[in-house]
Order: sequence, then C-alpha cells, then structure tokens
Amino acid sequence: MDTPDNWRKSSYSGPDDGNECVEIANSPTHIAIRDSKTPAGPTLPFPAGAFTTFITSLKSHSTVTDFARFRG
Repeated sequence: MDTPDNWRKSSYSGPDDGNECVEIANSPTHIAIRDSKTPAGPTLPFPAGAFTTFITSLKSHSTVTDFARFRG
C-alpha cells in the first residue's frame, strides 16, 4: 500500500487530547492507521475486509469505537 495522504483523526479527539489519538486513512483497497504523535512513523495497513474484523474486536476491548465511520 502506498502511503496515504488523506489521514484524519477520530471524531472523539477533543482539544485536550487531540494530539494523542489514532489517525486513519483509506484507499480503494486498504485502510491504514497510525499514531498521531508520530505521523512519520510506521502505519498499520489492513485490506479493507480485514479492517472490519479488527474494529469488531476492538469494540469489545476498547473505548475507541468510531473508526468504522472513517471507512468512507
């Protein structure tokens, strides 16, 4: 996957913690996530179908639940 250029933050990122969240970007075939504190750092890419499985497993273990809205 090429490095995407359409990164966006979670809608739950407020002004107090806006620099400490996960960002997401999508392409026609993949979805990638990264740490907003290190945007030049590594990304975690997923084939689009696998991302849904990843989010489903996060929902049962985390409060981060709005990534699915970014699938676009």
